[in-house]
Amino acid sequence: MKNRLLIIVAVVATATSIQSCSKKSGSTLPPDGQLHGVAPGARWMMTQPYGMVYVPPGTFHMGPSDEDINYNFTARNRQVSISGFWMDATEITNNQYRQFTNWVRDSIAAKLMGYVKQTKDGRELIDPKKAATIKWGDNKTLEKIDAMLFTPDNRIFDKKEIDPAKIVFHSETFDYKEAAKRENESEPRSKFIVKKDVKVYPDTLCWIRDFSYSYNEPMSKKYFAHPAFGNYPVVGINWKQATAFCEWRTHYYNAFLESKNRASESDFRLPTEAQWEYAARGGRSQAPYPWGGPYLRNKKGCLLANFKPGRGNYPEDGGYYTVRADAYWPNDFGLYCMAGNVAEWTSSLYYEGGYSFQHDENPDIRYNAKESDPPRMKRKVIRGGSWKDVAYYLQTSTRTYEYQDTSKSYIGFRTVIDLPPSMQKRGK
Repeated sequence: MKNRLLIIVAVVATATSIQSCSKKSGSTLPPDGQLHGVAPGARWMMTQPYGMVYVPPGTFHMGPSDEDINYNFTARNRQVSISGFWMDATEITNNQYRQFTNWVRDSIAAKLMGYVKQTKDGRELIDPKKAATIKWGDNKTLEKIDAMLFTPDNRIFDKKEIDPAKIVFHSETFDYKEAAKRENESEPRSKFIVKKDVKVYPDTLCWIRDFSYSYNEPMSKKYFAHPAFGNYPVVGINWKQATAFCEWRTHYYNAFLESKNRASESDFRLPTEAQWEYAARGGRSQAPYPWGGPYLRNKKGCLLANFKPGRGNYPEDGGYYTVRADAYWPNDFGLYCMAGNVAEWTSSLYYEGGYSFQHDENPDIRYNAKESDPPRMKRKVIRGGSWKDVAYYLQTSTRTYEYQDTSKSYIGFRTVIDLPPSMQKRGK
């Protein structure tokens, strides 16, 4: 009896000490000994992502909407379900992508100039306030960031300019798909961390390279540099650069949330092929085009997208090359130019027979191709057709591909983000 009494006293004393520690440390442990649950420390108050629209969950028939005999051999129409997500209302524009390249440029320059600060855990971070004070035209600044400039033999009239090849983003990601394999359960975390450096400046020469015996030098010189094209979709971006942009956008936004003691959000990323097609259809499951169809003109005879009408009457639709990212009417989800203007990268690997074995819930097939992999493993699905394509490529079901390290004057991208169910209900 005496021993039992001592045990009870010890338990009470332990519980009392836990409660007293909880009060001192600001813990949210309930004081009544009952199971109430403990929420994460950070506050959650996610609002609608700027420039994005909500695509509600639903089911649709993925694959060819019209009779296409050759297509049906490799991409049979099948019913799939997609969970809700947010998507950029327009393709990423030159101005939006320039925010990324300027951030990378400023970060590299700030590091060269010593504008860094130590965090409590010993990391070195760029001091944003000092980085904002960099005077780019000042000779003293140019001397300090000489490593970013063209070497003297590469200058025109000895003008000191930043070398676009020096604007490099350092990427660090975690390969969840590889880490989830059972054979990798005992492997260290470091094995699945992928680190790489990505040159992020657009390939402006693609305007000349894409078209033999054609005069496109003005677009090469001015498309990304001139303010007149600021709200036009960015092009000359390969798949690696597009994914680097998504990673930067995630860090950029979550850094702001953490500074306000708010919970970080999901990653921005490229849409899967199935997500892209579902979003492009806008709820019109069997229609060939985002606006329905089967015609490319409305009742007034106006063309509904930017593409190659007829046998090459490029300006008939209102745009000779690309047009503003918000041109034409949006589809029923509020998404602009899901057909035409520029084709768009997705996150999915292009595999001819992929529709045959993908799951019917959020179908996707991904592969992180290495430099040593054969070219066929580096093919990524592109969707939507572009300003230089015929109408067939504008159909919501048409799929084609490009290699992940290739940049084109007719391929851009837009991003998506997944949010918790409570946020999805509000967005809906």
